[in-house]
Amino acid sequence: QVWYHVGSKDDPQGRSGFAHLFEHLMFKSTKHMHAEQMDRLTEDVGGANNASTGDDVTNYFEIVPSNHLQTLLWAEAERLSNLNVDEKNFKSERAVVEEEYRQSVLANPYGKLFNAIDPKSYTVHPYQRPVIGSIEDLEAASLQNVIDFHRTFYRPDNATLIVAGDFDPRQLDAWVDQYFGWIPRPATPIPQVTAKEPVRKQDKRYTVTSETAPLPAVAMTWLIPPASDSADRIPLQVAAALLSQGDSSRLYQSLVYRHQVAQEIGAFADTRVGPGLFTVYAVLASGHEPAQAEKLLNEEIVWLATQPIADAELDKVKTQLLTSELKQRQTAQGIAFALGQASLIDGNVQHVNDDLAALQKVSANDVHRVLQKYVTSAKKVTIDYLPQAKAAPDTAKGAAK
Repeated sequence: QVWYHVGSKDDPQGRSGFAHLFEHLMFKSTKHMHAEQMDRLTEDVGGANNASTGDDVTNYFEIVPSNHLQTLLWAEAERLSNLNVDEKNFKSERAVVEEEYRQSVLANPYGKLFNAIDPKSYTVHPYQRPVIGSIEDLEAASLQNVIDFHRTFYRPDNATLIVAGDFDPRQLDAWVDQYFGWIPRPATPIPQVTAKEPVRKQDKRYTVTSETAPLPAVAMTWLIPPASDSADRIPLQVAAALLSQGDSSRLYQSLVYRHQVAQEIGAFADTRVGPGLFTVYAVLASGHEPAQAEKLLNEEIVWLATQPIADAELDKVKTQLLTSELKQRQTAQGIAFALGQASLIDGNVQHVNDDLAALQKVSANDVHRVLQKYVTSAKKVTIDYLPQAKAAPDTAKGAAK
């Protein structure tokens, strides 16, 4: 895997979706490789490859038999140093990304809701730009923008190489020196995000409408600390799991089973290099309105934050989370991903080992503490998501509560 320290937060102003667009362009031709040749180098030997773009990083990964490691190291160095981007490739991949936006955001009944969470939740920090961007910003991009972006962020001192599996460490070091060592390191500094998201002073409410959603939904978000704060990050993840993991979770039992006001619920602690979000949401059942679900969501959060938590319930959720982590690490790909997450997002590669022990130590008091600190005593953003026919006149959209 090669992780680049660049994500949607680094998109140029007015060019949202640029990091994601560039991820697509990295699969085009280079000085010594044809377009899509990365597929041939992996799939033709029984492997696979792909990439993903997040708020903070872009990750390119390959899974191949160990005797093909050298070839893949050469290929990754090749597309870092010798990528070809011309007008034809740029326009074709821009069209692909625009269609991806139409399918995942516009055609998906609840795509606009989840795409609106970051823009509505952040006021200053560039996390407010969705990873997928917007068609307007993508259309405004030029080939020169792409060339400048590559020169700025795709450089050896902004990349982390992770290799996991069956290999000889000395041979790996030699290959890395051979294929990556010669690539020049630019003298210009790498741009850094310095914006600080302010503490929320008041609750805010927004309305987002959809032409494709059959039923309303509601989402609420609170700001939480960066991923580097493991003392609070892990209890927040446990809290989210207590609320929404499985049919026995607090939100499912309340909103879906007992009160039957929702057909789908969710909660997650989305931690990032900078300030993250604790998010809960509900997709309503027929005949119900967002206010009904919002009331029950708040009640369950307050109850979890203040009332005793049964040992059996807490142990069950922690076991589920721990099992998921251990299952991921049974593959070389999963180990590499865990290392990348710890190193680039958490800011400390040792978290890959420490987090498992920390998860097992999370207590009910820890869950109470983080919910009271970041959620029940803090200001929230609420998004009412309404089918177009049910949308109210746009009189107070975005107004403070």
